[in-house]
Amino acid sequence: MLNGKNILIGITGGIAAYKICELIRMYKRSGANVRVVCTPNALNFVTKLTLQNLSQNEVGIEEFTTENYKPEHISYADEADIMVIAPATANTIGKIANGICDNLLTSITCAFTKPVIICPAMNCGMWNNVFVQENINKLKHAGYNIIEPEEGFLACGYNGKGRLCELEKIYQKTENLLTLKNKNLAGKKIVITAGGTIEAIDTVRYISNYSSGKMGIALADCAYEMGADVLLITTVNTSKPYGVINVKSAEDMKIAIEKEFDNTDCIIMAAAVADYKAKDQLNHKMKKTSEDEISITLIKNPDILKCLCEKRAKVLVPSNSCASQKAPLIIGFCAESENLIENAKNKIKNKGCDYLVANDISRKDIGFSSDFNEVSILKNDGTVKHLERADKYTIAKNILEEIYG
Repeated sequence: MLNGKNILIGITGGIAAYKICELIRMYKRSGANVRVVCTPNALNFVTKLTLQNLSQNEVGIEEFTTENYKPEHISYADEADIMVIAPATANTIGKIANGICDNLLTSITCAFTKPVIICPAMNCGMWNNVFVQENINKLKHAGYNIIEPEEGFLACGYNGKGRLCELEKIYQKTENLLTLKNKNLAGKKIVITAGGTIEAIDTVRYISNYSSGKMGIALADCAYEMGADVLLITTVNTSKPYGVINVKSAEDMKIAIEKEFDNTDCIIMAAAVADYKAKDQLNHKMKKTSEDEISITLIKNPDILKCLCEKRAKVLVPSNSCASQKAPLIIGFCAESENLIENAKNKIKNKGCDYLVANDISRKDIGFSSDFNEVSILKNDGTVKHLERADKYTIAKNILEEIYG
């Protein structure tokens, strides 16, 4: 997949710099041409000679060492198809987010107009620092691809979020971004929902579910990178370079989607919408009583997927006059703990959507809160396509390719 691709790796001064030697080997084994740029402090953790031998290219460190007419940072930026910065320290992240170019790596990043992957690694206290998080959100909003650090034991002796993500994630993200360049959703408006809806009981309690929103957000990221005009309607707070509308309840989500219905090419209902809500939502905190049991009356929430399909059916029914309104594709999701395909087939028939993506939530290695998924895509003509377990971004890419391939 990476044969003949030009990959530029930026290494900054963090202890995880030694891990990037293996990442270089992974890229080289796939046939990629790899060039490496280091900040001066990165060489405290890995040697220039090691990086040169692994990449089979000269390693860039100083900004003003070029012997030709072209400035060094522009030369690197022009040659590469993608840039990967790993590990990315809080210092380098802050510089990139604020347009500071005081070394070769930050100057290249500022001039780089193609995909950039940034993989932070630092102490958990630094990662949680309010200014670091502001810089991360700025980069996300600007379209940079951030692979967040993972939880675990850190070199400083702490346990927490801050260790460099698994190299396989970086490799897979690189592969996905470079292969997406050949896909084109330009001109398509796609609305995607994500997260679990929140149904209030009183001013402090609510009914919800375990959905993390990761699958819906992966779909939105992927569709955006494939050129679509994306709107994400979500219960999860996130900063993105495309449109985001934050909602809480199923009713809020329904209203937000219906506002977009007439000007949308595709609606993907990846959110986990609560089936029921409290009949009476109190505007104050419900007090604890001496009773051992209480009863809360629940009523059905609107079935958003079915409502959208019914509305779409009315658009498709010809009238006396020629209607110019377009009808969007509608893709639903279903989470099942048993009889996955049988239940999914019943659901796509009852709802009337074009595609239905079925998740098996009984498995602990996929689904809710996991970074991985394994799904079956059902089409309204009765066909079923199974997607083997993969990270959610890869699953999202395959879903979109199935719809628009």
